Amino acid sequence: MTAAGVPLLLLSLHLSLGRSDYAPFFHDNGPHSFSGNMALFSISEDTPVGTQIYILNGTDPEGDVVRYGLAFEKGSKEYFRADPKSGNVSLITALDREVVEKVRIFVTDANDEPPEFLNLPFIVDVSEDMDAGSSLYKVHAVDRDMGSGGSVSYFLQSSPFTKFTIDSHSGILRIKPGEKLDYETTRTHFITVVAKDGGGKYNGQYQVMSSSATITINVLDAQDTPPMFVGTPYFGYVYEVSGPGSEIFTVFAKDGDEGNPNPIQYSIVNGSDGIFSMNSSSGCISLQADPMHLRNELFELKVKASEVSPDNKELDYTTTMVTVRVVDLNNHPPTFYGENGPQNRFELTMYEHPSEGEILRGLKITVNDSDQGANAKFKLRLVGPGRVLRVVPQTVLNEAQVTIIVENSSAIDYEKYQFISFKLLAVEIDTPERFSATADIVINLLDTNDNIPKFSTEYYIARVAENSPGGSNVVSVTATDPDSGLWGEVKYSIYGTGADLFLIHPTSGIIYTQPWATLDAEVKSKYNFYVKAEDSEGKYSLAEVFVTVLDLNDHSPEFSEDFVEKTMVIGAPIKIEALDDDAEEPNNVIEYSIMKADPDNIFEINTDTGEIKLKPFVKSLDIVHNITKHKDCKWSLVVQARDRGNPSFSTTAVVKIDITETLLKGPVAAFLMQSRENPLKALGAMAGFISVMVVMTVLISTAMYLRNSKSNRIMPSRRIIRRRPRDRCQWNLNFKKPFGWPDSSNRFVVEDPEGKNHNISLNNNSPRGGFPPPSAPKLPPPPMSNLKYGERMGTVPTISGTLSSKGSKKFRRNTENSVSNALVSELKMKLEQKILEANQGYC
Repeated sequence: MTAAGVPLLLLSLHLSLGRSDYAPFFHDNGPHSFSGNMALFSISEDTPVGTQIYILNGTDPEGDVVRYGLAFEKGSKEYFRADPKSGNVSLITALDREVVEKVRIFVTDANDEPPEFLNLPFIVDVSEDMDAGSSLYKVHAVDRDMGSGGSVSYFLQSSPFTKFTIDSHSGILRIKPGEKLDYETTRTHFITVVAKDGGGKYNGQYQVMSSSATITINVLDAQDTPPMFVGTPYFGYVYEVSGPGSEIFTVFAKDGDEGNPNPIQYSIVNGSDGIFSMNSSSGCISLQADPMHLRNELFELKVKASEVSPDNKELDYTTTMVTVRVVDLNNHPPTFYGENGPQNRFELTMYEHPSEGEILRGLKITVNDSDQGANAKFKLRLVGPGRVLRVVPQTVLNEAQVTIIVENSSAIDYEKYQFISFKLLAVEIDTPERFSATADIVINLLDTNDNIPKFSTEYYIARVAENSPGGSNVVSVTATDPDSGLWGEVKYSIYGTGADLFLIHPTSGIIYTQPWATLDAEVKSKYNFYVKAEDSEGKYSLAEVFVTVLDLNDHSPEFSEDFVEKTMVIGAPIKIEALDDDAEEPNNVIEYSIMKADPDNIFEINTDTGEIKLKPFVKSLDIVHNITKHKDCKWSLVVQARDRGNPSFSTTAVVKIDITETLLKGPVAAFLMQSRENPLKALGAMAGFISVMVVMTVLISTAMYLRNSKSNRIMPSRRIIRRRPRDRCQWNLNFKKPFGWPDSSNRFVVEDPEGKNHNISLNNNSPRGGFPPPSAPKLPPPPMSNLKYGERMGTVPTISGTLSSKGSKKFRRNTENSVSNALVSELKMKLEQKILEANQGYC
């Protein structure tokens, strides 16, 4: 046999392993290698039998012992034998090249084939309890190229979270050191493995070819997790209608190893006290006693769930707590009770306005809820007029006595309500059903005399015409008392200083005038008094009544006299006045007018004041003389005074006017002219002047006396000074002593130092030459511009006459006018006397 030709042997090589999960593999051999997998091998035909011709070389991924063997095609002759332990291959039969001859032609390989994975897809099942570093799977890829292009290496695509690694030569997949698989966390892993050849030339260029495949790793559950209760925490309830054997609650647990679960058994560890039992297979907790005999409302049961092996052995377990509460079934609503049992209407009769805080003891109400615990808790509430009554207690557990208390006494008023209705509600608080109950509370009220009569207004204003007949209605007052019966009847009365002329009807309240009363606005126009409204028990209120007497135009204007004499100085008006006794305007407002005048073109009158004056163009007596033929300057006017009432009344008077010019100038004349209508004013001024002069004289005399008394000189009792007689002026006026002036012959009594009284005569004709009387200061002479020397001063022209009545009316002011005329005459006399004394002093 030559190197160019060898017999073709059909055989299979295998490795016999003791125990392995993964197949061993042969190491690759080169074209001239005598160890490996005999994939490429040649031998000479003259090789002696028994010669070692080859060494098989293989490895197991788990590191187990590898055994070798050769298998030949059935019916073929065996030429070789392999040692099971060492892998040495020996020739056992002589070879004859001429018997079977085949020719092999070697073609140089190029790297044109990528590695190809075999046995796809890669699915591996791995137990979660496999240790780190354990072999999981061997991937195998074949590259049909020769040489380095046909060698294959493996690696995993990089991932920071991968738990696996692969041997680059053998393709064995392992768990990374320090990593552990967990079925409960991740049940499936997907990793990508890449097969890469050794590289080679292709078409003159060097290239490396690769292929990839996905390995699916299913993690299998292992018995490493205890059971777990599902749906915790657990609460069960025992109701009042529950009976022995009733199911209270069912617990459920599952094996933590869900991939390969074990059966679960249940049991109660403690807390049952013989009241509860538990089904070991289903986990159902049942009641073993009557709920009425349970003393506790709450039970805490400790239950256990255990894994059981196929041979009924307890493996692993877990515990939890089940809370069982004894619950009352809410099947009873609240109920109100009276003295005779259940009741939904309660009535009470009482007086109005009870004291605030008073308990309505006539209402005996009890409320009850037969349930237990939260089902028996409810609230009480009153529904009705707000904040009148309140209920105590407001929150009830099971049963309570209901108390109703007055909160607002003023609202319980018979005059507003004869009865008051309320709804008493009881409503459960914390139950889904919210059961409730209702009771009617009816309070019938009795009246008391708690109100006083009250007038419709605090004061009444009335108007009544004067001269109304006695018994005329004035005003009607109204007062009401809301109380019932006799307490609500009102009687009226009036009192006060202004009530004498009025009466009031005791029941109707109509005020009218006394039968004998006559109202006169001119006498009194305003009245006010009080009206009293009183009930049967003496409770009363007051109102004030104001009565105004309306004035009627029942008086006509009246002059003081029908004929009036007036002296008019040119340039100054005269005034006449009429009075109207009516009380109010416009009845007492007077308008003046000249009805008739002769001549009718020189006088005018002020319609409001009654002042009569000459028209502006009349400035002297000469003009007057030119107007009329009457040289004595006397005229008569008919003046009318008319009021503004409706109807209007009027009266007339005849005014006789004497026109003159004034001869006096200066302030004295002005004062006299202003005072001619008021003589009392002029007389008072004169009296005041004389009083001042007398006081000054007394003071001067007293001062001289005191000075002389302190002097040591002996002086005569009285010094007599005689004045040189002078020629008297020719224009002296005769003077008559006015009435009441003292006589010049009166004597003064003077006391001398010796205590004797001396009579001193004031008469100039006294033989002893007595002292002259003290004289007042002389007045300055009158102006002489209008008088020539030697002429006597003329007198003021006056006209006197008698007054005759034109009508038949009597006037109330006749006496006053007579006194005024007398004072004017006296004032004129005193004025003439003063002028004469002044003239004598200058003579």
